[in-house]
Amino acid sequence: MSVPMGNVFPKLKRTMSEEEFSTSSVILPDLNIRLICPICKNPQPKIIEEYVNGDLVCGECGLVLSDHIIDTRSEWRTFQNDDNEKDASRVGAPADPFLPGAALETMISSKGKDDLTKTHFKATVDKNTLTLKHTLHEIEAMCTLMDLSKEVIDTTKQLYKRTVEEKVIRGKNKIAFYAACIYVACRVSKVARSFKEICASTQVSKKHLAHAVKNLVATFELNMGLMTSEDLMTRFCNRLGLTPDIERICSKISQRIEELGLLTGRIQNTIAAATIHFITNALNIPMSIEKIALVSGMAVHSIKSVSRMIYSEKKKLSDLLGD
Repeated sequence: MSVPMGNVFPKLKRTMSEEEFSTSSVILPDLNIRLICPICKNPQPKIIEEYVNGDLVCGECGLVLSDHIIDTRSEWRTFQNDDNEKDASRVGAPADPFLPGAALETMISSKGKDDLTKTHFKATVDKNTLTLKHTLHEIEAMCTLMDLSKEVIDTTKQLYKRTVEEKVIRGKNKIAFYAACIYVACRVSKVARSFKEICASTQVSKKHLAHAVKNLVATFELNMGLMTSEDLMTRFCNRLGLTPDIERICSKISQRIEELGLLTGRIQNTIAAATIHFITNALNIPMSIEKIALVSGMAVHSIKSVSRMIYSEKKKLSDLLGD
């Protein structure tokens, strides 16, 4: 049944001035479009939306004005038979940009483990996609344990997907390439993570990680630049609870050491840790070397050795210490 939706009025022939408009008794047309009940003809109708039946009903006379309306609310029904848990999802899992057609799948419940479920699984699930999905979940778990941001996680996933497409990993150590993708993603996103930290978190040797990173850099022609101790300084200082002022001093000292080439050939983690140890001692800030070693992942004797080397060049750094 068609419902009148209001009239479209023609424009006025003459445009009235403000003075004429204020003194005129002309009633201008109401150009608002309303859904009006053809029986009640109330200009301010009481329309009730019955989402259960999908109808728009007049609240005064009960006439159905429209049917098959779309329910735009959240879906709070549940079709689960166990624990009576509410499932607020409406259209399934969110789309995963790293998986082809991940948001367009229809899955039969696997609780029953019947023949229909097995047949549907074999007919619809692509083994390569399923393997990639499990691998990306594993990579995300590694990144989460390392407290990396979503930007780094997504970059890691994208890089690993490209390595699969280019068949770089075929016949090689896959875990090493997981770690290499994480390391490269950190460097690209300018997040300071050293080789040693990546190796410790992923249980991959430095040799295998270096080989995998070299393959990625050569394949995709990456230009990551060199990581400096200054890149690690912010994270180390934050974990040690040092103030922003102390962090700035440490960064300046680290930058000066880099410019003068005082510690060429030393590991960046060791330089950053030794710089923090040197500054805290010079400014009489209580900070144990064992705590610095724990945060940086370096040995105590290595930090002491490099810290002594920095102290021997104290005159070249005195202007930054305020002496």
